[in-house]
Amino acid sequence: MIENFGFIHEKIEVKMLILFVLKRLPEPATLELLSELTLCDEAISYFDITDCVQKLEETNHLVSSEGKYSLTAKGERNGEILEENLPYSVRQKAEELTAKIRASVDRNAMIKTSRELQDENGYMVTLSLSDGVSEILSMEIFAINEKKADKLEKGFRKNAEEIYHSVMKLITGE
Repeated sequence: MIENFGFIHEKIEVKMLILFVLKRLPEPATLELLSELTLCDEAISYFDITDCVQKLEETNHLVSSEGKYSLTAKGERNGEILEENLPYSVRQKAEELTAKIRASVDRNAMIKTSRELQDENGYMVTLSLSDGVSEILSMEIFAINEKKADKLEKGFRKNAEEIYHSVMKLITGE
């Protein structure tokens, strides 16, 4: 039994929360990310999470591959059945935290960067942005070395939407 403040008081509730969180993530999660997302209730400790993840894996609710955990069909089914038993405030907090992860993964999927070595002269860096349906911006920029190519790729990943809007504003004059 978990002895602290918060709404989660039993190990079964920690397990339900882990299943709840994993169901809402777009991809498998490391133990660190899973811990970060399930420590949304003051009563849960890291040790509770690691213990429950291990038990869920032993009972075939979770599967681990390359250090990342995902739900099995059994875990998804049981999680769906039990998730309403989680306190509402805990579910809401977990939803908010996983929504941020989903948004980040979705955004990253829409931004593509690559580079190609151009003899010994430098790199041709390709940067593109999609709206989720089709490519809305694509450009190639020459970088004189790998360090500049890295900067171009990182800068584009960080500011892709602003770059798109700035280009549109410059071209249309609006």
